[in-house]
Amino acid sequence: MKESTQKSFYYYFKRRFLANKPAIFGLIFIFLCLLVSCLGYSIMPDGTTNANNSLPEIKKKGVGYVAQIIKIKKNVLVEKSTFLKTIFNGSESEYIEKPFDSLQFDNKKGLVKIFLAEGRGVLTESVSYADILFKIKGEPTVFNGIIHFIDVDGKTKNYRCQDLREKIQNENIFQRKYILGTDSAGRDLLSRLLFGTRVSLLIGLVSVLVSLGLGIFLGGIAGYFGGWVDNLVMWFMTVIWSVPRIMLVIVIGMALQSKGLWVAFVAVGLTMWTEVARVVRGRIMEVREKQYITAAKVLGLGNLRIIFGHILPNIMGAVVVIASANFADAILIEAGLSFLGLGVPPPVPSWGQMVNEGFNLITNLNCWHLIVFPSSAICLLVLAFNLFGNGLRDALDPKNQ
Repeated sequence: MKESTQKSFYYYFKRRFLANKPAIFGLIFIFLCLLVSCLGYSIMPDGTTNANNSLPEIKKKGVGYVAQIIKIKKNVLVEKSTFLKTIFNGSESEYIEKPFDSLQFDNKKGLVKIFLAEGRGVLTESVSYADILFKIKGEPTVFNGIIHFIDVDGKTKNYRCQDLREKIQNENIFQRKYILGTDSAGRDLLSRLLFGTRVSLLIGLVSVLVSLGLGIFLGGIAGYFGGWVDNLVMWFMTVIWSVPRIMLVIVIGMALQSKGLWVAFVAVGLTMWTEVARVVRGRIMEVREKQYITAAKVLGLGNLRIIFGHILPNIMGAVVVIASANFADAILIEAGLSFLGLGVPPPVPSWGQMVNEGFNLITNLNCWHLIVFPSSAICLLVLAFNLFGNGLRDALDPKNQ
């Protein structure tokens, strides 16, 4: 006779969750977003800090636009970043980039004339060969096809103009394809969209941690002690519920006297703790009547040990589900605030801020991509967290075993 083996709760949880295809899609999409956030600038076409390499000459270009660019050496010292610093903070370019339609080389004067304005032959700038390739002091001079200049170290340099021209053509002129086009400031939309993933996940993470900490604490003491403590916490929750979230975030930002990135994160988290507290309070009021809690009290265990050692571990399933829902909620709140100009401050890329830029250009049919791509990113990430949260809820429900 075969003995029946009792399966663990984790076994049934994993089986139910893996059978939920939408939840698996949500988990995979969230993992991909996390990967994009971790890789950061290393996978972005624009590796400058905040993907803020602005080229106004090619602003509001459509999907797949290809620009011809000449890069000009900066006359300032640019600190080189380490690999890890580049991934997380980006790096400053050693060059100034200038888009062009055509170039005209003048070896007699040692100049490159840059023409732009959609092929109408408008001269925008003339730059010396030496300025393009080197860091120099003063103005270079040209005599008999030889260019003379002094570099930043004070050394006199002499080069044939023809040699410098060939070097410029080989090393300083290139084409760049803007896969998703450019925004209203001439920045690469794909890079800013990828960086916006990190901003959205960060604000979701920080907001959820803040809301969980505050919600579990207040909901825990209200549900466990009851009486006047419960009445006080419920009164406070009612007051917070009565204030619109946008107004509350504005008030918190003013109270902290700042409009920085982390202030926006914390402010959103401080508006979301009420849902966590409500769920925790209700579950604790249910669990505190169980026999094992009564036994713990009889054994003389302290209140904190009972709450954190015996009650909270048994209600964490509900907390995890509400945390995933709050993650999606935080992303939406931040996007809405940034759309209104109250969220993440520029030039940090935020999807809500990008949608606002597109909305301001809604009458321009060539700028549809400025609304569609960031809006789609917001919808997909929020949908992924909602599907993942629903999958967790169903998998943690013993009735589905």
